Formats: sequence, structure tokens, C-alpha cells
Amino acid sequence: MGRRSAIGLIGGLAALAAAALVLVPAIPQDPAYHRLADSRAWLGIPNALNVLSNTGFLLVGALGLAYVAAGGRPAFREPGERWPYVVFFGGLLLTGFGSAYYHWEPGNARLAWDRLPLAITLMGLLAATIAERIGVKSGLWLLGPLVAIAAGSVIYWHWTEQRGAGDLRLYALVQFYPIVAIPLMLWWLAPRYTRGGELLASAATYAAAKLDGWILSATRVVSGHTLKHLLAALAGYWVLRMLGHRRAV
Repeated sequence: MGRRSAIGLIGGLAALAAAALVLVPAIPQDPAYHRLADSRAWLGIPNALNVLSNTGFLLVGALGLAYVAAGGRPAFREPGERWPYVVFFGGLLLTGFGSAYYHWEPGNARLAWDRLPLAITLMGLLAATIAERIGVKSGLWLLGPLVAIAAGSVIYWHWTEQRGAGDLRLYALVQFYPIVAIPLMLWWLAPRYTRGGELLASAATYAAAKLDGWILSATRVVSGHTLKHLLAALAGYWVLRMLGHRRAV
């Protein structure tokens, strides 16, 4: 497939998904979402494993920010390419705090602080992939609008929830479009760097995290939601690993 055709299809997919938001009815927040399978406390921490499993986000986010701040060579051919990864790893770090805050006392009042940094994280990675597969200027130009859309999706959901008619459609688009668009860009468009497979592994790991169940695992030790946190943090680690080992093509 030609480069222009691939970019057109990826952009068309975004337009199609956005148009679908108008046709699909509002998606309310399921009240059962907050009823986590594992509510066991430990050392005075409620929902302990669901709270403490956010340590992975904190660790990967902090390590990633330190790596990018140090210059990240040879990961970046142009200094501007670092900014989407600053957003990505910064979002991961804030996800660790926001998710722990939510899981300490689950409810809609705290859920926005869990969703907001995660949505920004995903858009940071999407902008980074655009910069590396389509063009650096395009990725940097889109970074701000993508972050604004991510934040707006959570703010909109929270606002509609307060009005008694919660609507998750825009947030769902922010969550799932990058999972589709990033692998397509990796598949269809020529790379600027090696190690693209690790970015694909990151997307696949995050997709697996989204599909993880709520029930306790067969070991009866850790819940599906705790595993979801660990898998999502692992997805962030794949990105950090890629940056540490890749070379310019």
C-alpha cells in the first residue's frame, strides 16, 4: 500500500469513528464498574492490591521521564521528538497517583482522576507514532489537540455524569482508537527507527489489559483488575525498552 493511501485510511478511520459517535447512543457508566472483585485490605489500605499495583505506573513513568530528560540518545534524531514521550511517561506517572486515589475509595467522584491521565498517556503515544511514521511536524502539531481531546473526553463524561446522563462515547474513542491506529501505522508506514516490534508489543499488551476480567484469578491470590494494572504498566515498559535500544534507520 502506498504512503498516501495508508495515511488516508488511518485518517479516514479517525473520521469514521468520530462520525459513529453521533450515530451510537450515549454510553452510560455501569454502576457495577466500581464493585471490584478484590476488596481485601492490607496494612490499613483498602482494596490493597488494586491500590498498590499502581506502583508499576509510577516506576515506569519516572524512569521514562528520567531517560527522556537525559537526552534519550540515540532514541531521537530531532530534539522535538521527545515531547510526545514526555506526555506519555508523564501521563503514566500521573496515572499511578490517579488510579491509586480512585481505587482507595472507588466511585464516580474519583474516577475522573483515574481516567484523565490515562487518556493523556494514550494520546502522547499516538502523537509519538505519528511523528515517527508520518512526520515529526505532524506529530508535534497534533500533540496539543490530541491531549485536549483526551482531557475533554473525561471532562465531558464527568459533566454528563453529574447531570444524571453519563456519556462515555468520546472517552471510548480516546481509549480504543490508538490501539487500532498505532499497529496500522507500524504495519503500513516506513519507520524512522528500529525496534518497532516493541511498540507493537506495547499496544498488544495494553489491549490485553483492557480485555482482562474482573474475577479473581485461578490462584485466588490476585484479581483480574490487579493484573490489568500490571499489564498496562508492562505496556509502558515496552515503550521505554524500545527507546533504550532503537537506532535510526
